[in-house]
Amino acid sequence: MSRASSPGPKGVWSLAMHGGAGADPSIDYSKAEAHMKDLLARGAALLGEGASAVDVVAAMVRELEDCGLHVAGRGAHPDQDGRYLLDAAIMDGETRAAGAVCALEGVRNPIDAAMRVMTETKHVLLAGEGAAAFARAQGLALIEDPSRHYTPAPAVLERLGEPTHGTVGAVALDIDGSLAAATSTGGLLNKTPGRIGDTPIIGAGTWADERVAVSCTGIGEYFMRCATAADVSARIRYGRQGLDQASARAIDDVGFLGGEGGLIAIDVLGRVAVKYNSQGMKRAYATSLGESVVETFAARGQARS
Repeated sequence: MSRASSPGPKGVWSLAMHGGAGADPSIDYSKAEAHMKDLLARGAALLGEGASAVDVVAAMVRELEDCGLHVAGRGAHPDQDGRYLLDAAIMDGETRAAGAVCALEGVRNPIDAAMRVMTETKHVLLAGEGAAAFARAQGLALIEDPSRHYTPAPAVLERLGEPTHGTVGAVALDIDGSLAAATSTGGLLNKTPGRIGDTPIIGAGTWADERVAVSCTGIGEYFMRCATAADVSARIRYGRQGLDQASARAIDDVGFLGGEGGLIAIDVLGRVAVKYNSQGMKRAYATSLGESVVETFAARGQARS
């Protein structure tokens, strides 16, 4: 499907990002919120100037990986063996092209590796050493000394506002009417070696098509069992639900199984949905209609489903 045939309204853009569900009201997230506010302004400017949705979500997630304020990229935690194994995915709703990596070690920005999988291979998901070898062959930035690069916070520092959880993600609609989604994570704190969550699983933690773009965060096992990201689109397509209802019911399904987390979503009309069943979720969004929100908790009752 070419850009000219994209079904979205021309000239309208929207951008949303998250820094993870499960936020604790006793923690000060002002540093993370300030960073997201600045990043949101930069992303909004790119979309307003005509940048593609897929390029913008990749850029937003790359910055979120580099900031070290979330459990993704520099803020990732090691697994039980002390290794930093990261996951990421990206999907272009215009063509449904997708790329993902999981259990990736030694690469600075997993989202860049996921993007290269999408654009430079016929595959969707590369794992482990194969993913790392591919990233090296692509000339992506590597990590020579993990002890210097990563800045994980021990759980005892929670009270000081340091991150101990927080998958990151971004979704966007560009002015040509195309949607895209990207997600990146370091996984669960103290995770079992080899454990993979929903982030790199297309349809579970990340999804974009001609109707909606979705990025999820939370306990990945539940999102995989619910195919949450793709479920939002299915509810819109088959259930004739609006974005807000489809997003809320998808998170309700996660909660029904006992899971916790949230999602951000943007539909082809530029509407934004933020839904979660945890105490809070770091998030920010802006639209061409002048909306701009950066918050962690449901101070205005807008987000929690």
